[in-house]
Amino acid sequence: MFDGIDDIDWVRLGHAYGSAGDVPGLLRALRSPDEEERHTAFGALYASIFHQGTRYEASAYAVPFLLELLADPATPDRELVLYLVTVLAVGHDARWLPQGVPVVELRRAADGGQELLAAKPPPWHGDDETRKEYVEYTYVESLDEADQQRLWAYIELAVYDAVRAGVPLFRDLLTDADPGLRVGAAYALAWFPQDAAGSIPALVTAAEAEVHEGEAATALVAAGLLGAAPDAALLADPQPVIRWAAAIGRARVLGVNADEATVDELLAWTAATEPDNRPATGGVGVPFLDGDLNGYAAMSLRLLGPRHTDRALDALLDRLSVAAGEQALPVAAEALRLAFPDGRLPAGVPRAALASRQRRLVEVLAHSPGAWLIDGVSFGNFSSLVGDYGLPRSREAMLAYLDAPAG
Repeated sequence: MFDGIDDIDWVRLGHAYGSAGDVPGLLRALRSPDEEERHTAFGALYASIFHQGTRYEASAYAVPFLLELLADPATPDRELVLYLVTVLAVGHDARWLPQGVPVVELRRAADGGQELLAAKPPPWHGDDETRKEYVEYTYVESLDEADQQRLWAYIELAVYDAVRAGVPLFRDLLTDADPGLRVGAAYALAWFPQDAAGSIPALVTAAEAEVHEGEAATALVAAGLLGAAPDAALLADPQPVIRWAAAIGRARVLGVNADEATVDELLAWTAATEPDNRPATGGVGVPFLDGDLNGYAAMSLRLLGPRHTDRALDALLDRLSVAAGEQALPVAAEALRLAFPDGRLPAGVPRAALASRQRRLVEVLAHSPGAWLIDGVSFGNFSSLVGDYGLPRSREAMLAYLDAPAG
């Protein structure tokens, strides 16, 4: 275990907090018999090599050892290790849904990034925090915007490729005794389209096995992201989450040619005004979009093309009126995309000049207080999303825009 870990000059590698000299010790701590020590190490790794979704030079070097830990049945908390490996590969999955990972585009964006990374000076290291210098950021800020994008794209791609080496292991974990590992493995396989030929049969078999509904649904969606449409018969399955997964997968593969049953299922999930119908059997849920089944259905509507625009907007507005916090984001994003196909409004456009779809959306936004809040406080991400379309950035300002009294 950990062969070669000490041959790596971790001190010269960077992560979110400077030198990655602490990474070997944190990786070793994931094998500790002490649960608190393991979880502390996991939290430290998550914060440093996957800081708020950003990957760093050290991230790719850590991946082979994480895969080694994952492959060993004696490793505690393997589900956590698998989760860390997967998010290192793709970051937050909302970035890639509903289409999946565009590997060719990623490689094109990373062209030239290797040379930029090689030119980066070594990161700060030491014990005197008062002298700490964030060399990583100083160097990045010295680059123009195009080179910054190349550098980060290359770093992300290097991590992605390192995790891709674990695809055979992920396939093996589809039959593990631990349902959490089985779900995590199906989720991980969804992001590697270059390996679809070998992964799709394994995922289809996993979906057909006598497993929890959350496992089957995850495998169906993963297969859909890799290009295999679930059987249309599953749209009549008695388990709601299986119908959801079948519709998600079929929309991903069939797109504008999706059948009416698939469209109807997606619209029903998008419009749902009741709490999410998430699978609870055995405590196994669907990991895509953090389990937001309604939001994923909403995002998938864009795959259906303009033929269903009116029905799609109706469903999105129904959901937006009750969604709150992070679950309001994907719904609002799709509604804004449909209502404002030309993008941002010019400054000073009055309410009376809005098109019908735009007025309907603005009215729903103004009268949906929950959408603007997360944990009871103003949700900055939602305000920014709405503001990006030239609309007022708060509910109060939106009500004033409509010249309507606050409810």
